[in-house]
Amino acid sequence: MQDERERAHVHVTGRVQGVFFRDSTRRNAERLDLSGWVRNSPEGAVEAVFEGPSEGVREMVRWCEQGPPDASVENVSTDFGPARGDLPGFEIR
Repeated sequence: MQDERERAHVHVTGRVQGVFFRDSTRRNAERLDLSGWVRNSPEGAVEAVFEGPSEGVREMVRWCEQGPPDASVENVSTDFGPARGDLPGFEIR
């Protein structure tokens, strides 16, 4: 049986910029063999899209609830949907 694939669009607020959140996110996503992207948003949040096997996507969303050691995450909002297959790798934008 093939693993279900899904996509998650995540917004993380708190002290999440300037604490290696994007690079840590990229490393973890690559470790989980996920595609997508992560970027800082103008309002001070971090935004990311993860796509791949559901188990890995869910693990990445859980990781975002803590973030890297120097982060202080206040809130994570996530929209889940079907995988689109339009993201070839994982990048920091």
